[in-house]
Amino acid sequence: MADPASLLAEQGFAVYVLHYFDRTGTTEIDGLQTIFRHFPSWMKTLWDAVSFVARQPQIDPRRIGLLGFSLGAYLALSAAAIDARIQAVVEFFGGMPKEMKLFTRRLCPVLILHGEQDKTVPVEEAYHLQQILEKKQIAYEMQIYPGVGHGFSGEVWRDAGLRTLAFLQKHLADGIAAETEA
Repeated sequence: MADPASLLAEQGFAVYVLHYFDRTGTTEIDGLQTIFRHFPSWMKTLWDAVSFVARQPQIDPRRIGLLGFSLGAYLALSAAAIDARIQAVVEFFGGMPKEMKLFTRRLCPVLILHGEQDKTVPVEEAYHLQQILEKKQIAYEMQIYPGVGHGFSGEVWRDAGLRTLAFLQKHLADGIAAETEA
């Protein structure tokens, strides 16, 4: 996460990196039961982080975006579905939890970045999110990387970073923006 954080900071974004596992003392995900058990606590952590960031004097609270990686992408999208303070989400190889269907009040523009050969979070999650966004007529961009699995490196990572920067500049422009990485 250091690479996208550095890239965004170099372009004038205020970047905050959230360690949501700290709230639950989690060191690894050993199955869906861990995720289901801790997801509400992690969502509260993300809510608290957005609240903290929004109070910072150098931040325009109307221009907050989230980056999420894998499980963090699920958290970022879930938060954006209920928190109007979030104006853009970049989700890296994640998705929208199907359980959020009942709670989704709104969504913001989303950049979907996913590997076609992802065995951890199948690419179908990206297409499911695309369907939700199209149905709700929410702006989105999507890049599915052929032959790529879970996690990016090399040229794919570079491309994803440039797409992220362009997307956030487009949707959070005209002021100091804040990014929280989940």
